[in-house]
Amino acid sequence: MTESQLSILFALKKLGKVEQGKIGETLILERSTVSRNVKLLEKIEVITKTSNYRPEIELTKKGQGLINTLTPIWEKLMDNFIEKLGENGLESIKYLEEKLR
Repeated sequence: MTESQLSILFALKKLGKVEQGKIGETLILERSTVSRNVKLLEKIEVITKTSNYRPEIELTKKGQGLINTLTPIWEKLMDNFIEKLGENGLESIKYLEEKLR
């Protein structure tokens, strides 16, 4: 599973059922990247997509289970990352993030 796919899944956990285009806006991903990854995530049955003009996507039970499994792993990785960065490194990342907005 790619970083984009994981990002889409985590965003859906937070946002719930949402227009596919909103995911791209939220994650700053191009429409083609979102479409390609949504198709792959649908294929492995972790999300569903409506057939509306502006399709909505949401996690399936299988997708929710995957997120529930991955969340503690992700949190542990982030804790280790933040610990290694230290306060100065974390402040630098926050500064860069603000500059990119």
